[in-house]
Amino acid sequence: MNVYQFGVVILFALAISDLIVGVSNDAANFINSSIGSRVASRRVILFIAGLGMLAGVTFSSGMMEVARKGIFHPQFFTMPELLVIFLAVMLADVIILDLYNTFGLPTSTTVSIVFELLGAAVVVSLLKLHHAGDGYSNLANYINTSKAMTITFGILLSVVVSFLVGATVQFLSRLLLTFDFERRIRRYGALWGGAALASITFFILIKGAKGASFLTADQMDWIKTHKGLILLAAFVGSAVFLQALLWFSRINILKIIVLVGTFALAMAFAANDLVNFIGVPLAGFSSYIAASADGDLLGATMEALAGPVRANTFFLLMAGVIMVATLWISRKARGVSRTEVSLGRQDDGFERFESSMLSRAVVRFVATLFRNVSRVVPKSARSWVAGRLDRAHYRPTPAADGTVPSFDLIRASVNLMVASALIAMATSLKLPLSTTYVTFMVAMGTSLSDQAWGRESAVYRVNGVLTVVGGWFFTAMMAFTVSSLFALAIFFGKTPVVVVLACVAAGLVIRTQLFHRKRERDEQAADVFNLRKITDAPAAIDVTFEHTGIFLGEVASLLDQASDGLFEYDRPKLKLAMAGQRRIQQWANIIGANTFKVLRLLQWEDGVDSHRYAKTISSLQEISESVRDIVMRGKLHVSNQHAGLLESQIEEMDSVRKEVVQILSLTSQALLEKKKPDSKAVASRLADLHEFAKDYDRHQIARIQNNTSKTRLSILFYSYVWDAVKIAEQTHRLLIVFKDTLYPETTRVRMRTHDGDDTGGSA
Repeated sequence: MNVYQFGVVILFALAISDLIVGVSNDAANFINSSIGSRVASRRVILFIAGLGMLAGVTFSSGMMEVARKGIFHPQFFTMPELLVIFLAVMLADVIILDLYNTFGLPTSTTVSIVFELLGAAVVVSLLKLHHAGDGYSNLANYINTSKAMTITFGILLSVVVSFLVGATVQFLSRLLLTFDFERRIRRYGALWGGAALASITFFILIKGAKGASFLTADQMDWIKTHKGLILLAAFVGSAVFLQALLWFSRINILKIIVLVGTFALAMAFAANDLVNFIGVPLAGFSSYIAASADGDLLGATMEALAGPVRANTFFLLMAGVIMVATLWISRKARGVSRTEVSLGRQDDGFERFESSMLSRAVVRFVATLFRNVSRVVPKSARSWVAGRLDRAHYRPTPAADGTVPSFDLIRASVNLMVASALIAMATSLKLPLSTTYVTFMVAMGTSLSDQAWGRESAVYRVNGVLTVVGGWFFTAMMAFTVSSLFALAIFFGKTPVVVVLACVAAGLVIRTQLFHRKRERDEQAADVFNLRKITDAPAAIDVTFEHTGIFLGEVASLLDQASDGLFEYDRPKLKLAMAGQRRIQQWANIIGANTFKVLRLLQWEDGVDSHRYAKTISSLQEISESVRDIVMRGKLHVSNQHAGLLESQIEEMDSVRKEVVQILSLTSQALLEKKKPDSKAVASRLADLHEFAKDYDRHQIARIQNNTSKTRLSILFYSYVWDAVKIAEQTHRLLIVFKDTLYPETTRVRMRTHDGDDTGGSA
């Protein structure tokens, strides 16, 4: 095996890796609507998507030209120079896509491959010009600037077009069917569904046939000349079939539309995006074959790559098999899916992203714009539209496993149909439209039309969208830069550098895999608190109290860890406590969001004090904030190398810690075991804690007066003690609410806060 054959083998090995990391990133594009709407089990969804991918790869032959001549003019390069470009591109692509997958952020495989090709080709072209003594102004002869600009402009335009088309189609669909769509579907759902399925047939079959590797020229000509007939037949056939189902069966036709749309979008994805994963290796293989046939491996230019291409169907199907296998086994794909589903879900709740100055400005601008537009719209028209879009009584139907969908089947249908149509159209024009951009922006547009971005969530959702879109632009810059550097290194370092970079890429993938597993464990720990199966109010309350028990147990462990770190002046231990504190705050937010979700979605039964139950939120927040103060003050004190605590202070703070941990542990155990709590024992411990705090207050005053405790130590001591007391008080409040809610016949225990106010048991 010569060095160039070795290069081709490396390219195909990287192609397999790229297929795996690429599908992990892009799987969210075609399964999110089905998963978000809970249209079927995950196994069924993946099976249908897999069939669509296998069908779609056979339509991708025409797209392979992008990797061969879409970004540069191959006739100006020799085979070794093209191998430098292709190896740099594939190495950079594996690293970049795996990095995005690790953090669960969807990015564009199309953008990454286009800018990687551009970066590597520019570097190699500049090196060729330098060695030849030509001016750098001749760079335009090597780079296909017009095609590159067309691709870039098409990708950027797709962001705007996808959002607007998705929002418009969803708005019109919702006006027609409303949120109470079950009755209306039986009237004209067949026509609506027929139009949706016909549009998919038109774009996938007619437009996508141009790139099909298995259709003959006569077959494609027949399809082109009978477009109207095929479209009409698809509409009539689909409408008749769906209407028959409405009349003679109990099958939900929306589920059929969503599943067919999943198949179609998976098919469009494979047809359009397969070039991103195997187009470069196939181009490298073709260049080696062409150079070998010419007899000059080093000097022959690659005019052969500028001609038309029809990829081998066997290669395409093998790539499809790898993609389907990845779809089933990749856990990173699920992390990417959660990002889009959470940004588009219909209900409020815990938000993954925080707000930002930019997101707040965008929300204010859009709100002002809508207010101004509404003033010129007649009141009768506004009232009619508001009535059609009213979701005050919207209650999502739970899936078969009891889980509540993030959005309904109408929105899922529009997401899939619009996205697949746009992608298939771009495929027919041989434009590598970004499936990520299209599906994500269509989903965000339909979310906007469905009023999913309400006043309570808009700034967070908009910031999430801005974060994802900003990551797309960063993808382009990073792809161009990394591939340029890799091309430069490979050009001068040859085979040894290729081996080193391949090892580096493998090491980075392994490292990010370990990091992703840690993130996954953290997410699974937080996922325990999501109410997935809601049946009735008492059951939901019972589960929420169980979650609170888990939360309090973790608070006890974290308080021990933070206290030990502070007492021992152990900075690494406090650093770990900081990570735990962030987890505690997240859990408190999730439990709070679940509580309000229960209150909003369920009809409360007799005997349930919903007001007191809702008030548990304030106690959870008080506990998490007090824990945060203890951890942050301790870490800041140690990090700044301030004087350590006095032995007497450590002894007193440790006794406070032990009492609080006992109160937390007793309450956590009662909530987890769902047994009648011994609130008197906890109240007694709380009273003892108050007495300790008063005694230690006097001791600390004495230390201040005799100048043994400096200002910073005094502040740290007081803040620790009173934050700990606050945690104990709020824990006792939670115990009383738990007891009064599940055991209302018991006598309510009174408790006294540290400032002497007699409060009730309710929070």
